[in-house]
Amino acid sequence: MLNKYARAFFTRVLTPFAAFLLRRGVSPDAVTLIGTAGVVAGALVFFPRGEFFWGTITITLFVFSDLVDGNMARQAGVSSRWGAFLDSTLDRVADAAIFGGLALWYAGLGDDNVLCAVSIFCLASGQVVSYTKARGESIGLPVAVNGLVERAERLVLTLVAAGLSGLQTFGVPSWIGVLLPVALWLVAVGSLVTLIQRVVTVRREAAEADAADGAAAPGSGSH
Repeated sequence: MLNKYARAFFTRVLTPFAAFLLRRGVSPDAVTLIGTAGVVAGALVFFPRGEFFWGTITITLFVFSDLVDGNMARQAGVSSRWGAFLDSTLDRVADAAIFGGLALWYAGLGDDNVLCAVSIFCLASGQVVSYTKARGESIGLPVAVNGLVERAERLVLTLVAAGLSGLQTFGVPSWIGVLLPVALWLVAVGSLVTLIQRVVTVRREAAEADAADGAAAPGSGSH
């Protein structure tokens, strides 16, 4: 849901910056790699220590590379299957680092095994949600459903909540720390619903495709 509107808005905003990088000789793939490295570093350096505010700021600065690299490729006319593959693959790496960093916090200094498990579930379910669409499309199905919680929703909910929770360091009332656990539960439940939506859709589309193939097979028509 967020992906449809937010991506269009930020693409327009970041177009001049993308053009600037192209003029400086920077390649879209380099932006993809640097952006992912920044997100991974921000998540795994700050989050396990409970420094959610600075971790969120670092991740947010680099996460926009996901929009910049594609914008650069379109402007330069160099969009390719390799670029799309690299971008999608490294998105999964970045997502895993974010939820992995949170899981490390709750497994260590955060001392909450339940939220550690929820963070791990968010990590795993996000990967599987993406896989269901990719796998469905690879066998020729449209997978014509977006689902309740996609990547944009997972990141926005988690990072906003983490950033606000991190404000406790600056004297904000401690109750704001509840936002991160609430966000993780919402992402976990939303990801589960989205996974079910996609599995049901793929099952229906596969049955329709198999039925169509059967009807089109030689000798299956009426005489």
